[in-house]
Amino acid sequence: MLTPRMRSPLGRAIGLGSAKEGVDHWWAQRLTAIALVPLALWFVVGVIRLAGADLPVFAAWIGHPLPATLLILLIVATSYHGALGLQVVIEDYVGNDALRFTLLIINKLASIVLAVLGIFAIVKISFTG
Repeated sequence: MLTPRMRSPLGRAIGLGSAKEGVDHWWAQRLTAIALVPLALWFVVGVIRLAGADLPVFAAWIGHPLPATLLILLIVATSYHGALGLQVVIEDYVGNDALRFTLLIINKLASIVLAVLGIFAIVKISFTG
């Protein structure tokens, strides 16, 4: 059996997945970026409007369905967009296969955990506020 270094570039590329996978990744990253523009603008305006407000006012704001929903969408889109971007960096710049695989798993798990924690915080504030 030939080692990967002894194979031709075509031989190394065969069996590494469909070329269509990159297009889906690219589109997902562009769509989340587009979704983040209005969500981030809304969030900045909301934070500016709430500057200096105390905790009950903030909790009441999150307690309304629209801000809570938009905050959850912001967290999900940000987490997914960040995970996609970091995945590209890891795949492009980490040469060791075992380390790359480990970092990709950590990236996915961390993005899921952070998104769930953010959603939990919003739900908790909205129901207790």
